[in-house]
Amino acid sequence: MSADETEIRKLRWRCRRGMRELDQLLERWLDREWRQSPTAQREVFLRLLDCEDDRLWRWFLGHEVCPDVEIAALVDRIRSLPP
Repeated sequence: MSADETEIRKLRWRCRRGMRELDQLLERWLDREWRQSPTAQREVFLRLLDCEDDRLWRWFLGHEVCPDVEIAALVDRIRSLPP
């Protein structure tokens, strides 16, 4: 198993939030965008994964906007990915 595959397996575990909808949103971005994303974008995703589930849910539903502009932009991008 390559180092990249190992990292993705670890990230997939971090994407598991106990709320299926959040899991699907986060894993969709991981599967479709992680490999080709620049380091700066990956770092924003890692910061997003550090956020609390209830905040993530409010951001993804559009009830609140994350005060971190980079995370807010990533949330919008993840929300816009087709299922």
